[in-house]
Amino acid sequence: MKSSSRILGMAAASIALILLSACAASGPNSASARPVLYPNATLNRVGEAQGQLEANACMSRAVAAGLAPTQNNNEIGRRAGEGAATAGVASAVGALITGRGGEGVLRAGTAGAAIGGSAGAVSGAFHNDRPNGTYRNFVHRCLSEKGFEVIGWN
Repeated sequence: MKSSSRILGMAAASIALILLSACAASGPNSASARPVLYPNATLNRVGEAQGQLEANACMSRAVAAGLAPTQNNNEIGRRAGEGAATAGVASAVGALITGRGGEGVLRAGTAGAAIGGSAGAVSGAFHNDRPNGTYRNFVHRCLSEKGFEVIGWN
């Protein structure tokens, strides 16, 4: 019973880390970032509100052209699977080497898979939400053709 409650505790901690990583996925390097416009003659003439409307229109055009702001590569699932497989096998082999019986090997393998899968999922969450460079280039060019200058993403 003690090991199953330990596994549940580790799984809960892993879920908390995943939720925290989702909160960390903001800022200029996130897929939810927006273009920052330089206050050039065009922006000064039309105003900040109109500049943001034009940015929204360019972002919509990029999506309509088939581009997405994110480069989603299913990193969470892939890393969770890798972590579960690696840690599960390593734990089971360790249990065999230390001379535990069949039930001990199964328990160690299951615990290792749960821990490894959770750790892999957390690792994947930190690498999953990447901005799409082609999408950003499209938005840059669209705004440039309208006379705006993009100095970054925020």
